[in-house]
Amino acid sequence: MRDDCRILLISGSLRRASTNTAALRTAAATAPQGVVAVLYDGLGDLPAFNPDDDVEPLPDAAARLRVDIRAADALLFSVPEYAGGMPGSFKNLLDWSIGDDQRGSIYEKPVAWINASPRGAVHAHESLRLVLSYAHATIVEEACAHIAVTAATIDAAGIISDPAVSVDIAAALTVLARHAVDARAAARDPRGPQTTKTS
Repeated sequence: MRDDCRILLISGSLRRASTNTAALRTAAATAPQGVVAVLYDGLGDLPAFNPDDDVEPLPDAAARLRVDIRAADALLFSVPEYAGGMPGSFKNLLDWSIGDDQRGSIYEKPVAWINASPRGAVHAHESLRLVLSYAHATIVEEACAHIAVTAATIDAAGIISDPAVSVDIAAALTVLARHAVDARAAARDPRGPQTTKTS
């Protein structure tokens, strides 16, 4: 890639030993050349979303989230399922990421997710798809992957030690990055997207 592609990695879990966070940490560790993958760590700091607070100056944690989203070419999520849906803390993050200011929202932002649950977490990802569609994010279907992760495969550094799983995670990240770069090129060039290669 001629320019770095920045991907924001957002886990939907606050658990210290979360397999979802491990999947994204592995994505950051295996990012190909030209891709800068940054793990977001502010989920627990966000206040409960209140439209009355969605004005300048924003709460510090919400302002930082929108800065991070604005700086990213794409977002990659990994979300567990709680009580038949998305965790409340993660839905709260999505509420803050919609906003009226499109420069700091997920509006038309390329997004994908890794479903790390061995059981599938179908309801959580159905809910995620619904919210992302409502927010007019661009879901990159080819980068959405079910890659089961278990605690036994996570090493002391919080990285997945199974090479096959790591390869699958890196592949999903690469597809998302390629789409994001093509979308960025299309936005700059009225002739349309140009073919890019990720090494």
